[in-house]
Amino acid sequence: MHHEELAPLQRPRYGSIVDDERLSAEEMDERRRQNIAYEYLCHLEEAKRWMEVCLEEELPPTTELEEGLRNGVYLAKLAKFFAPNVVSDKKIYDVEQARYKRSGLHFRHTDNTVQWLRAMESIGLPKIFYPETTDVYDRKNIPRMIYCIHALSLYLFKLGLAPQIQDLLGKVDFTEEEISNMRKELEKYGIQMPSFSKIGGILASELSVDEAALHAAVIAINEAIEKGIAEQTIATLRNPNAMLLNVDEELAQDYQNELFDAKRRKESNARLKNGTISEEERDVYEELLTQAEIQGNINKINRIIAIGQINEAIDQGNPEKTLETLLLPTAKLQDVRPVNARHYQDVLHHAKAQKCQESQDESALLWLDEIQKGISDANNNIKEAAIVAVGTSLINKSLENGDSQPILMILQSKFGLRVIPECAESYFRNLSEAKNMKTGEDSNESPWIKLLMKNMYDYYYNVETEEGTCVAPEGVVPKNSWLTGEEIQSIVGQVTADYNREQLWLANENLIVQLQARARGFLVRKNYQQRKAYLQNQEPSAIKIQAFWKGFKQRKSYVDRLKVLQGNVAAIVKIQSLVKMWLAKRAYRKRLQYFKDHNDEIVKIQAFLRANKAREDYRTLIGAENPPLTVLRKFAYLLDQSDLDFQEELEVTRLREEVVTKIRSNQQLEKDLNLMDIKIGLLVKNRITLQDVVLHSKKLNKKSKSQLEEMVMVDKQGIKGLSKERRKKLEAYQHLFYLLQTNPTYLAKLIFQMPQNKSTKFMDTVIFTLYNYASNQREEYLLLKLFKTALEEEINSKVDQIQDIVTGNPTVIKMVVSFNRGARGQNTLRQLLAPVVKEIMEDKSLVINTSPVDVYKAWVNQLEMQTGEASKLPYDVTTEQALTHTEVVNKLESSIQSLRAVTDKVLVSIFSSLNMMPYGMRYIAKVLKSSLHEKFPDATEDELLKIVGNLLYYRYMNPAIVAPDGFDIIDMTAGGQIHPDQRRNLGCVSKVLQHAASNKLFEGESEHLSSMNTYLSQTYQKFRNFFQAACDVPEPEEKFNIDEYSDMVTLSKPVIYISIEEIINTHSLLLEHQDAIATETNDLLNELLEGLGPVPDVESFLGEGAVDPNDPNRESTLNQLAKTEISLSLTSKYELREGEGQDLKSLMIKTKRLIVDVIRTQPGDTLLEILETPATAQQESEHLKLVEKRAILDSKTPEKMKHSQSIFEDGQLPIEQKKRKIQRNLRQLEQAGLVSSATNYQEIINEIAKDIRNQRRYRHHRKAELVKLQQTLNALNSKTAFYEEQINYYNTYIKTCLDNLTRKNSRRSIKLDGKEEVRGSKKLKQASLKYTAARLHEKGVILEIEDLQTNQFKNVMFDITPGEEVGDFEIKAKFLGVEMEKVQLHFQDLLQMQYEGVAVMKMFDKAKVNVNLLIFLLNKKFYGK
Repeated sequence: MHHEELAPLQRPRYGSIVDDERLSAEEMDERRRQNIAYEYLCHLEEAKRWMEVCLEEELPPTTELEEGLRNGVYLAKLAKFFAPNVVSDKKIYDVEQARYKRSGLHFRHTDNTVQWLRAMESIGLPKIFYPETTDVYDRKNIPRMIYCIHALSLYLFKLGLAPQIQDLLGKVDFTEEEISNMRKELEKYGIQMPSFSKIGGILASELSVDEAALHAAVIAINEAIEKGIAEQTIATLRNPNAMLLNVDEELAQDYQNELFDAKRRKESNARLKNGTISEEERDVYEELLTQAEIQGNINKINRIIAIGQINEAIDQGNPEKTLETLLLPTAKLQDVRPVNARHYQDVLHHAKAQKCQESQDESALLWLDEIQKGISDANNNIKEAAIVAVGTSLINKSLENGDSQPILMILQSKFGLRVIPECAESYFRNLSEAKNMKTGEDSNESPWIKLLMKNMYDYYYNVETEEGTCVAPEGVVPKNSWLTGEEIQSIVGQVTADYNREQLWLANENLIVQLQARARGFLVRKNYQQRKAYLQNQEPSAIKIQAFWKGFKQRKSYVDRLKVLQGNVAAIVKIQSLVKMWLAKRAYRKRLQYFKDHNDEIVKIQAFLRANKAREDYRTLIGAENPPLTVLRKFAYLLDQSDLDFQEELEVTRLREEVVTKIRSNQQLEKDLNLMDIKIGLLVKNRITLQDVVLHSKKLNKKSKSQLEEMVMVDKQGIKGLSKERRKKLEAYQHLFYLLQTNPTYLAKLIFQMPQNKSTKFMDTVIFTLYNYASNQREEYLLLKLFKTALEEEINSKVDQIQDIVTGNPTVIKMVVSFNRGARGQNTLRQLLAPVVKEIMEDKSLVINTSPVDVYKAWVNQLEMQTGEASKLPYDVTTEQALTHTEVVNKLESSIQSLRAVTDKVLVSIFSSLNMMPYGMRYIAKVLKSSLHEKFPDATEDELLKIVGNLLYYRYMNPAIVAPDGFDIIDMTAGGQIHPDQRRNLGCVSKVLQHAASNKLFEGESEHLSSMNTYLSQTYQKFRNFFQAACDVPEPEEKFNIDEYSDMVTLSKPVIYISIEEIINTHSLLLEHQDAIATETNDLLNELLEGLGPVPDVESFLGEGAVDPNDPNRESTLNQLAKTEISLSLTSKYELREGEGQDLKSLMIKTKRLIVDVIRTQPGDTLLEILETPATAQQESEHLKLVEKRAILDSKTPEKMKHSQSIFEDGQLPIEQKKRKIQRNLRQLEQAGLVSSATNYQEIINEIAKDIRNQRRYRHHRKAELVKLQQTLNALNSKTAFYEEQINYYNTYIKTCLDNLTRKNSRRSIKLDGKEEVRGSKKLKQASLKYTAARLHEKGVILEIEDLQTNQFKNVMFDITPGEEVGDFEIKAKFLGVEMEKVQLHFQDLLQMQYEGVAVMKMFDKAKVNVNLLIFLLNKKFYGK
């Protein structure tokens, strides 16, 4: 809360009407309630400030004051302020409010309120103002308590016990929220607000005996004040009926001035209040001074005069004069005792002198509170001195009487000393000795003793009469033979300290002994240091003496020993040899035993050293630019393939086959289920017969039960299941598909040679099959290369303007999005969006509707439901008309706020999940941006990023947000649906995100959402950063660690699973467009196609006898066999064979294998040294063992994983033959510039090191791929289960339809396959429609045709013919009667484009067609819609 004091009349009070605006009755009532709340807050602030002045303590804020007063602590403190004789600190419960802050209110807090009520009763405040205890404690009527505080303040002001309360109405500010909250609180009370303005009148009537006479006297006083004549004013004040006290005629002019100012202030405040108070509610005393206010102001003047008189008396130094002024009734001073007049004079004079010194103002005066404090301090000084004097007297009398018994009690009670009972005799003895020393000093001493108060004031006490005074008695000599209070305290303190010290020594005897020991040690060390210093000073002399003596002894010893040795030479030599031998043996045994005792530690050290050496060698292998051959030789064994490698490779192959098969199976199931949806929908609309649906259902059930067996029934083992001739044919296809897979240029060109509908189907089946749906890193890498090549081709050849990527439907973009939303990318999309989408859908209270017309209609319906009457408002309105209603605008604004909050959640989920987005999507976004920038160099960064956003958000994420059930973002049961409200909520979020991602503001029809434009601009900047970061990805070669040698060093060959029909179709397409995709005569593709010959049919592909020619279902059987899947192990036809030097890459690989075999059995520093040095017999033997081991391993290797025959034969050669072959190969490689003898063929050593590193990475990648494939397979199984659940749901639905049909036709006995149904089914066949392009242009279906003027449209004819399958159409284009082109159109594709917001599509790659109007035309002409 912010308060701001303003001068009166500077501004109107809250809620007053300051202009000519006219308010309705409801608005006026609302304004009145707000005014009441504001006025009450002002009264709370007035009470708060008045209590803070009285208590000299800060109270809680105004808005929390009511709660803060409930415990009664502040009320009890206020009672102590004006009635200290009734309430003390001890009577206040929880005076520090510690318990209240810890655990809240306690029933004993009501005692504080009771104390406050008793205190008010003691000073005579009329009980009409009192609140009940429950009004405060239970908060039943807090305004009543505040009303009582205001009355109390006025009453205390009249008595001169407290300052006057301020009038703050219109002078403080409160926030709208604070006023509204207070209004709600007052409405909870349900009481009438007390009239605070009438307190003065009520107080006067309660205290007066004759109300009429008092009222007339007060009116007369106010009139006299208004006239401004002091004599008349004093006369009215002296009127007995006014019941005013302490009126001094000499102060008439002061009274006049003070009362006049007070009256003016009250009138000013009254003018602020009267703005909203009616004449009937006004009180006469709102502008007139009440009797209490007049008395309070008189007391104020009297007190000021009295303060001046007191200060003058203090300056005069006359205690009697000072006492006289302190006793003035106008001063209102308490506890003034005449007997202490002298001390009052001294204390007050000292206080005034100190104040003048501190303020550096000689004219400074003591104010009332300072005078009252001086009186209280003087009284306390005398009281304390009297107690000490009595104690001094009692102690001295006890000492004279020799009585030690009362000493302890007197010291404790009179002096307040902490004494020890064990020292009682010591106290008495020491005090007696001190007193005896003073006895007899002066025989003329009087019974008076003298004390010093506060080290500056004298106090005299008569020990006989027990009389005390601050004035020195005349002619009296103080009693000096007695001990003074200071001496008594000093002696007792010394005795106590001695005793405590003695006890301390006894308690720390051990420490004292240690201290003594340290002291003695110090003395000994001191003597030692002195002796040492003496010797050091005499060091030269001492050394000289010692040298003479040692020399003499040594020479004598030497002569004696020499004589002994000379007499025993032989024995000495023998002894020396024995000793040396014994020492050597002992050292050897000791060392040997040490090794035995620490065998484990030695082994660990050796292992540590070997491991360090191995790690260092491996770091050299990994990090060195040219790793040495000696290091390479240690790790050559890593290139061997173990049983675990083969097992993992087989497991990867198996899982990959299952994943691909499951993907194709699910795709077919999904396609059939979609067709089933269409058929059931058409059945509901009577477009097809029930028989068609039943037949499709039976086909669907059959496929769902046995699809896997049928897809692999002929050949699950690849080409081994066929004859030799057919096997050669398939080997040729293996070479063809390897070339297509590894060279993306062919497929990229082929895609754009076909019509769009064929290319899409071709991509969805053959191409994804060819790359195994990117089930491993190699195939994902190759598929991305195809996407990149195809996208660049499409941009270069078909994109004329940068916006064509957005407005059109690019084949590659559609293919990339479809693939990444499929089995590979769907899990990512689910992780990215599922949590936030579920949160939005599960929020039942969330209703977002941004359509003003829909909001208006819902509001009208709500009004009619509430009133039960038809609304007078029109039901059909425009957007502009709907927005004229406040309720619609408010509801719309609420929806917008909810929409922003929900959109923020989706944004957080998207922006925080960048790393979860599929790498393929991000890489294609990078390619798209760079390709567009290359073709359109003038395009801005924003334009490019909008295209990227169209791919990443609009095409990839947006459909999953709008239709999470259609993209497996959420789990749906068969037949389950999303509620329309949930769908609308998601659609609104999607709409905002679309606009934000493309930086498109709400304008035109969406102008009512323009308040979100700032939000859209801010969100676009976030999207912009997100799109930039998404494009920041490494190249596939770096990401997947793949290069041109990868296929040659992998353990297994790449395998694809493809149907016979797809092989034939691919072959046919390649031959059809061979000239366009392989323009060079010597192109490898031309050679392979020439070797394959013409396109075979299914029967010739399988061989004669595969199908019985007499089988009546021969065509059906062939169609089914065409869908049979076989596995092809892809290999390159142009691997290097013995004696051929065509492929240097293969030669490099073979050479590396031979070098590894040689260096593993024969060491050497350089490769040249090893090749020129003949192998030893042992090395030949080791090499033979290696070859035999490899032969055994190769025999166990599956056929798909075996190396070529030439590589196997090279591996079986003897070591010397391998060396010679290596030398020949190195010479060829050197001629090609791949290696150099000058560097000792370090280049090929580096390549082998690279193979070792790649082999390790490959094993890690394979393990990761196993996990990934298993997860993908689990997800696909779950999807299959969902499709099967849908099939069961459809079966139930069809069974119900059949049952209903049976009951319906039971009386007519018409069978399902009867003639009548046949006739009905014939009705479905419809003739084709023919339109000229001009007619379709008029209908808006055709927008434009490239390279053709509008006036030529009449020469173009379109034939639209329905296909055999429901929803399929064939459209032929004829120009001047000549058929130019035809295209297959799927109605489901049109609906999908409409759903995705694609407004315009290209047909025949030339005609631009309006998607919505084309759908309308087909519905109208073929479905009667």
